[in-house]
Amino acid sequence: MALTKARDTRERGRDLLVLPVAAATTIWQGGLVAVNAAGYAVPGSVATTLKGAGRAEETIDNSAGSAGDKSVTVHRGVFRFKNHGADACVQGDTLADCYIVDDETVAKTNGANTRSKAGKILEVEATGVWVEFT
Repeated sequence: MALTKARDTRERGRDLLVLPVAAATTIWQGGLVAVNAAGYAVPGSVATTLKGAGRAEETIDNSAGSAGDKSVTVHRGVFRFKNHGADACVQGDTLADCYIVDDETVAKTNGANTRSKAGKILEVEATGVWVEFT
């Protein structure tokens, strides 16, 4: 039903997410975190069904647990990850998508449709790629 009076619509911060962790999974602090097709947090890896979520704020060991037994805090924002040497992002790729290779590395392309999107490239430096997760 449409509103007929003022409504107190709550706001939630966009910077931090608390995501349930997939079964038999360890996520390392500082690592690139993705969400799998079932909606659980996993370390970044080569797969076509992941969605880049952000950077892990803590190490979570759910290696002996079921899906959702533990949760990880994920920070969304702009973070520097390693640049994949064989499929490197370059400055001309600024504002283009980059793709997940693992939980510390991104690449310029989707690897012939084998990689999921990490986020947007904001800058490329000798030390890595600044990736925006929104």
